[in-house]
Amino acid sequence: MGSVYAGLFAEAGHEVHAVDIWQDHVDAINREGLRVEGASGDRVVEGIHATTDGASVGQCDLYVLATKASGVAAAAEAIAPLMGPESILLTIQNGLGAGDRIAQYMDTAQVLLGVADGFGASMKGPGHVHHNAMNLIRIGEMTGGLSERVQRITQTWIDAGFSARAFEDIDQLIWGKYICNVTFSGPCTVFDYTLGELMADPAAWAIAQGCALEVYALGEARNIDFTFDDPLEYVAEFGNKMPDARPSMLLDHQARRPSEIDAINGMAVELGKQLGIPTPYNEVLSAVIRQREAAF
Repeated sequence: MGSVYAGLFAEAGHEVHAVDIWQDHVDAINREGLRVEGASGDRVVEGIHATTDGASVGQCDLYVLATKASGVAAAAEAIAPLMGPESILLTIQNGLGAGDRIAQYMDTAQVLLGVADGFGASMKGPGHVHHNAMNLIRIGEMTGGLSERVQRITQTWIDAGFSARAFEDIDQLIWGKYICNVTFSGPCTVFDYTLGELMADPAAWAIAQGCALEVYALGEARNIDFTFDDPLEYVAEFGNKMPDARPSMLLDHQARRPSEIDAINGMAVELGKQLGIPTPYNEVLSAVIRQREAAF
């Protein structure tokens, strides 16, 4: 996703610095440009300054944090000393807890939360990113409300070719994305299915629906104002939009690397313990995924 963001912002004429720990990817971008393929077209974007050394980037107007959930804290620690008084950090992750991790290293008054809806991005190789769709980037203040800056940043995304919208209640949207994450991430990974394949298997889909209902109960206990009344209809509608997509958790396992299980299905288990709400579907899936990852 970070490569998709970098490509479209650079294409729109912004000065873009891409920071990544994957040296081959950084080298390919600097040598040949970044190939962006998929819903937005197929082209090579040049002019992106790629590096593995975040400190070399210096002060920016906008930092977009697009790491896996496990990398949020380290990235925030690296960004914190670079930020100026007017700099803004926009963090866009799956799952829950990114804001809390960032708060360990900086004043969250300069932090916005984002939700990426319906991109289905994956790396085809160094310097080559693909995305299946390009639905919506949702942006909001951590404490809520439609501020001038959140509307200004949203317009910057729109001008770069994204479909983007500012929202007054970003927690509502984070939980809306989260319920889709838990429905598809863990189950697709365990059963090695695309979204469509999962929904076509009655037994596997019943397990996925159990994950969704557990998170819906957690959200209601946390007084989340969901935009829907039927969680099963909501997650099915999400899955039907991208039947051929594979969740990033499944892609991680196919590459034999640790996933974001702790921020997705595993987070449901932790919240369930805190709230006294049983989460057996998410608990079993999390245990299976962690057992597999222990062998990587």
